[in-house]
Amino acid sequence: MIKEYGTWKSPITSDLIVAEMIGVGSPALFAGAQYWVEARPREAGRNVIVRRTQDGRTTDMTPAPFNVRTRVHEYGGGAWWQHAQTLYFCHFADQQIYQIDSLAETPAPPRQLTHTPHLRFADGIVDASRHRLICVVEDHSQAPAEPENYLAAVDLSSGSVTPLSRGHDFYAAPALSADGTKLAWITWNHPDMPWDGTELWQAAVPDPSNDVHGLLVAEKIAGGRTEAVQQPRYAANGQLHFISDRSGWWNLYRYSANGEATNLWPMSAEFGQPQWVFGPTNYQFVGTDILCCYSSNCVSQLALLHADGSHQLLDQPYTDIGGIHLSDDQRLCTFVGASATTFSAVICLDLASGQTTRVKSSCDLELDPGYYALPQAIDFPSTDGDIAHGFYYPPTNKDFQSPEDSAPPLVVELHGGPTSATHSGLNLRKQYWTSRGFAVLDVNYRGSTGYGRAYRDKLKHQWGIVDVDDTVFGAQHLVDQGLADAQRLAIKGGSAGGYTTLAALALRSTFKAGASYYGVGDLEALAKDTHKFESRYLDSLIGEYPRDIKIYQDRSPINHIDQLDCPVIFFQGLEDKVVPPNQAQEMVAALEKKGIPVAYVPFEGEQHGFRQADNIKRALDLELYFYGRIFGFVPADSITPINILNLDP
Repeated sequence: MIKEYGTWKSPITSDLIVAEMIGVGSPALFAGAQYWVEARPREAGRNVIVRRTQDGRTTDMTPAPFNVRTRVHEYGGGAWWQHAQTLYFCHFADQQIYQIDSLAETPAPPRQLTHTPHLRFADGIVDASRHRLICVVEDHSQAPAEPENYLAAVDLSSGSVTPLSRGHDFYAAPALSADGTKLAWITWNHPDMPWDGTELWQAAVPDPSNDVHGLLVAEKIAGGRTEAVQQPRYAANGQLHFISDRSGWWNLYRYSANGEATNLWPMSAEFGQPQWVFGPTNYQFVGTDILCCYSSNCVSQLALLHADGSHQLLDQPYTDIGGIHLSDDQRLCTFVGASATTFSAVICLDLASGQTTRVKSSCDLELDPGYYALPQAIDFPSTDGDIAHGFYYPPTNKDFQSPEDSAPPLVVELHGGPTSATHSGLNLRKQYWTSRGFAVLDVNYRGSTGYGRAYRDKLKHQWGIVDVDDTVFGAQHLVDQGLADAQRLAIKGGSAGGYTTLAALALRSTFKAGASYYGVGDLEALAKDTHKFESRYLDSLIGEYPRDIKIYQDRSPINHIDQLDCPVIFFQGLEDKVVPPNQAQEMVAALEKKGIPVAYVPFEGEQHGFRQADNIKRALDLELYFYGRIFGFVPADSITPINILNLDP
């Protein structure tokens, strides 16, 4: 059937997305069972540890209302860990550590271990010989002053907390040698972020019989202001390994007793990732070999790195891989994997046979592939002679065709961070747009990860400039090829992607509509009113505040309302501590005063990123409704409208 772009009827509805989609992550294999964490929009975004036994039975290990999520650094991660037959996890409501029997057929209610309401915990490991946990602690006892972060031990009997290392602004990734005699961890300090410069430390751990308490005496192994180190881990023989970008790429290194570090597989690829959350696991030891995943141009590969330096690529269908974990006998590997044609899922790989099993998918929906757009990796020229990257998704719906000599509306999507990246795994939210007749360009603008440190550093002091240039040049690249309608170009993004969205709308005239999801409109306000983890992030992205206050003012969209002359819709969580609601509210008020069509959609109970099913659905549909009103088409979907200021009577 021939129908105008944007009006195609799609089976990929917002109801279907929130009903079918869950988040899956943190996979693990213990005592013959598979574990993972599910994020369930239908349960207000509650995170649940799930167990699957060998007979195929699945059990929720953490009953409602328990929510496995930590707020350390606000972004969390590393919220659960396991040892012997006990699971330990952080409960979102009170940020305390709880424990539960992992082998019980019917799990008993979780038992609270810590009773320290001013402390938050993350990234734990079990130090069995000393009957304690070792984890990252974020101490809010001196609020409203900035919280203190440190490495600490938590006694498994009393729940008492003893600091082990302090004095740095941030801590992450404690790792204990197999014999329990050595402990390694990562630190960094303001103004650096963990992808700018971190330090790897190591300390000898006193014999438990000595009953020694207090701070450890540590030595720095690697890292500094210009080297980002991550994921320390000890091999069975006690040798320390880590990932470093000292070569310009996050490669894998082995530390020797003589103080030298050897790059085990030098290549222009990323074995690491930006540490927005705790707990990434991109390699594990299989005997004397290393099972690892790396990314080249944001496409993942799983491999075995042998002790002699040779390597073996493992044939499997997934192009977006993370969260590697091994079974106790090292015969099985689990990870989260996705591809352009398969949803993100918990995967189990038999290392001997190479057979993979999809244990739990983020979506069990089986649609005709004729409704799915396949991503095309594209490179396009931008400013300063640089090449930017992205994935292009053409409008795709087997039931419809467009009128001849017409080009589709384009939605340019921007990932957050901005030090992050977009990948090509199948995502229903992108297919929501393409199956209705939109083209989508998912941009990995300069500053994105996955293309080496030099590309990542292109954003240094250039946020609001090179990222904006890349979105503009990417959209124009598609217009020039006849793949997008120049009069129906929309741009959208969340958080940092929301800032680039607003900056592109205020400082360029390319786009005709925009959608900001908890985006930054006032850089000065962000510098003065955000959480500790990102409180100095803008030093590297913009400049030092308040010394460079004029740059902040010049690049803040709120100060360029006079140049912003196209409609914008704002979506905002009212409990957002990363980008507070006043950012969106000030932009809305300014646009309303100027007479520009604008809509504001606040969500009670949401923080930085929407987790509740009704809100996810409402945001998707209202964004479509907004574009329909602005671009002059009527979506096939039945959508409860919203008042658009300066447009509706």
